[in-house]
Amino acid sequence: MKTQSNTGVIIAALVITLWGLVLYFLLIWNFSWTNPLTYLMILVQMHLYTGLFITAHDAMHGTVSSSKRMNVYVGQLCTALYAAFSFHKLYEKHHQHHRHVHSENDPDYHEGSFLSWYFKFMKDYLSIWQILIMALAFNVLKLWFTELNLLMFWVFPSLLSTIQLFYFGTWLPHHGNHDNPHHSRTQSKNHIRAFLSCYFFGYHYEHHDSPGLPWWLLWKTK
Repeated sequence: MKTQSNTGVIIAALVITLWGLVLYFLLIWNFSWTNPLTYLMILVQMHLYTGLFITAHDAMHGTVSSSKRMNVYVGQLCTALYAAFSFHKLYEKHHQHHRHVHSENDPDYHEGSFLSWYFKFMKDYLSIWQILIMALAFNVLKLWFTELNLLMFWVFPSLLSTIQLFYFGTWLPHHGNHDNPHHSRTQSKNHIRAFLSCYFFGYHYEHHDSPGLPWWLLWKTK
């Protein structure tokens, strides 16, 4: 199912803009450790980071736009903002995951504990160049923003987001044994919980069954 070009691009632009605006105001915020809003905003920014990655994921499936070139542009922008990832590398690995889910040829699958699987997941996707780029960006941003704000609202939420994405998008749906062709579990129907947990990707069997649906239509499969 192909989406209308304008709708997908508008939603992608909204996610990117919200991420950028919230991040900017958090970086200039004179926050207090005793203010509960501080910790809530870390979670909000974590969720927006996850939205960046989910938007890039949609671009990998060609569901941001009917234009292949626009999908690549949006996908690369989102992966760059997320943590200087290569969209091309993620694209290749993700489609390999869909072709060989839950097999030795699945780059996202690992037979092991949650922690061992998570660290393997991160090791396989991170590169030394990526780490160097992020370190350079951090030091450049320190010219305008305090180091503490950068750590609290730029670094920490992005790290939390990797756990959110891995837990709800890989570990929960794919660990253990399955008796269906997609080797995937799915969340029970609860659209609010599904959106807050991982932009409906807890409906993971449905995603593998209908990879041409963008995140904002995935709830309809329930």
